[in-house]
Amino acid sequence: MKHYYLLFIFPFFFLSCGGDSTNTDTESNETPVAKTVELYGSTQGTTFAIICNDSITISMEEVNQILSNFDDALSSYIPNSILTKLNESGAGTFVYQDAHNYFNRCYKMALSVHALTNGAFDPTVYPLVDGWGFMKNLDVVPDSVTVDSLRALLGFQNGYHFNFSGDVSEDSLATSKIIKNTPGAKLDFNAIAQGLAVDVLAEELEKRGGKNYFVEIGGEIRVKGNNADGVSWRIGIDKPVENSDENTRELQEVVSVENRSIATSGSYRKFYEKNGVKYSHTLNPLTGYPVTHSLLSATVVAESCAMADAMATAFMVMGPEKSIAFIEENTALGLDVYLIFINEHDEFQTYYTPAFGKMIEL
Repeated sequence: MKHYYLLFIFPFFFLSCGGDSTNTDTESNETPVAKTVELYGSTQGTTFAIICNDSITISMEEVNQILSNFDDALSSYIPNSILTKLNESGAGTFVYQDAHNYFNRCYKMALSVHALTNGAFDPTVYPLVDGWGFMKNLDVVPDSVTVDSLRALLGFQNGYHFNFSGDVSEDSLATSKIIKNTPGAKLDFNAIAQGLAVDVLAEELEKRGGKNYFVEIGGEIRVKGNNADGVSWRIGIDKPVENSDENTRELQEVVSVENRSIATSGSYRKFYEKNGVKYSHTLNPLTGYPVTHSLLSATVVAESCAMADAMATAFMVMGPEKSIAFIEENTALGLDVYLIFINEHDEFQTYYTPAFGKMIEL
């Protein structure tokens, strides 16, 4: 399970791409010709794709190792990951080694987005997600007493349930420490970690000379330069149709993205149904209950994929009115946003920032 905010962006141009990883063509005495690097695989319960139109060298084994190292830090499904060990630890000082700076980097950014969104983005939501049965099939919808008890475990502000500094010791062990104040508190970084994994892979391509690339994990995307046709990368955004799947999906828009990241979060495909009542998988950490607003999906374009991922999640918690107000009050963040919601006439309606509008292909 990626997380309870389903992503549904997919690379529109992808239909014309194929093949495996190839770097250069060195037949006879001809000058080597750069060829597209293409790598496809599975990770984090979903799939990934890497395309680079530059003459660089990177193997599937290297990519899998990077992703494995990332999971060792931030996966909630790996027993020995830093995150799992922290979640299972009791109150007290938790000591860990973050060899690649994935955990500390994610934690710092999550703290920033949590503060920025006034708690709409909250990694301490893990116990709430579990309590509502989105990590397992529960027969009983939690009552108000249960929800209130779970809400007591929420709150990501530093010093509340967790004290985090991000400092690394100067000794040979290079350890970091987190003080866990509440035994039952647990963290879920799924709504930001997948975007960060995309950033990590993109940064690795750039270290190796990549200037024209596409990196995607489970619908989270970061691009730079041009595609194989020499034009900007084209990304399709799904139309929010309930019960649609890979075979029946329709495109809402196609956008041209240049040197940025794009992520979408939505709730129309994922819901929990009990006694004829549908409960959205998008939970509001400020109330403890599934959201009831009319926002169907939020697409965010930002510099980093982690930021796009986290903000798309936050907007799905806020709803259309609060999201639009936030966007218009925080233009300095440089976020380009596309929202799809149901208006008062029970009709699809869209909102997008001016810069996003320029990316839409007619």
